[in-house]
Amino acid sequence: MSKDPAAASWPASLNISRGVGLLQAAALSLAITMLPFNAQAQSGDIPRTADGKPDMNGLWQALGSTHWNIEPGAAKAGPDFRMGANGAIPATLGVVQDGPLPYTPEALATRDRNADDWAALDPVGKCYMPGVPRANYMPFPFQIVQSPEHTVMAYEFASAMRIVYMDQPDFDGPVPAWMGHSRGHWEGDTLVIRVTDFMPYTWFDHVGNHHSDQLEVIERYTLENPNLIRYEAEIRDPETFTRPWTLRLPLYRRMEENAQLLEFKCVEFAEELIYGYLNKNAPADRVPPRGMPFTIQEPVTQ
Repeated sequence: MSKDPAAASWPASLNISRGVGLLQAAALSLAITMLPFNAQAQSGDIPRTADGKPDMNGLWQALGSTHWNIEPGAAKAGPDFRMGANGAIPATLGVVQDGPLPYTPEALATRDRNADDWAALDPVGKCYMPGVPRANYMPFPFQIVQSPEHTVMAYEFASAMRIVYMDQPDFDGPVPAWMGHSRGHWEGDTLVIRVTDFMPYTWFDHVGNHHSDQLEVIERYTLENPNLIRYEAEIRDPETFTRPWTLRLPLYRRMEENAQLLEFKCVEFAEELIYGYLNKNAPADRVPPRGMPFTIQEPVTQ
């Protein structure tokens, strides 16, 4: 191993001091990483908007394989052997806190059925909007635009979008929606968003973790440094789970030159899957897809 020639020429006492300093720095770094993420953010130097709130404007994306499975899971083969390793599913450490998801027995049985046929049943395969919190850890970026009255989140996948109504806790959602109804407020330097009024069809990931129309999501966005948001979502759904549970993961700022949302208008990719059997020239083996959230009526013949 090569030595630092400059360090070798220092007096021994300076080398000792240098070593102690490195140990102290390492201990300080470890102590910082062990702080709750909201404490780290509030003690750091973060950008702020004109009204003094943490500035989260910009393009963000989750890394990793959370979108496959929010719980720990091993790597496995994909649904089509012809794709080989290209279609394999990566392992994931999971982002759920405090153990396995607390399903009721009936909801667990539904999750298992979903997992057995996920490639056909997952709504995002048919280009339905992914819902919350799933939209935030899909393998696509999303953009945050802040103002004192509203926070807008625009997603690349399916051009999904939601408007967060700030400081309007009594503003009820007009109708159930795939992305829910979002109302936000600030707790110190943490943006807290309560999302309700969901459609019951969205999943949390590809393996079929699901919810009912009673879902309520409490999101927390904490800007830890200019390029990192610590994201937390508390899931409440008494019809599906025996208790509330939480997932937690980092969101990273997209830093490349000219970073921007691109188009992924996936409807055109899903049309043949969903409606192809209605085509008058459809082959005889073309059938309606499984897992539709609602039934498409067969055409009426005269």
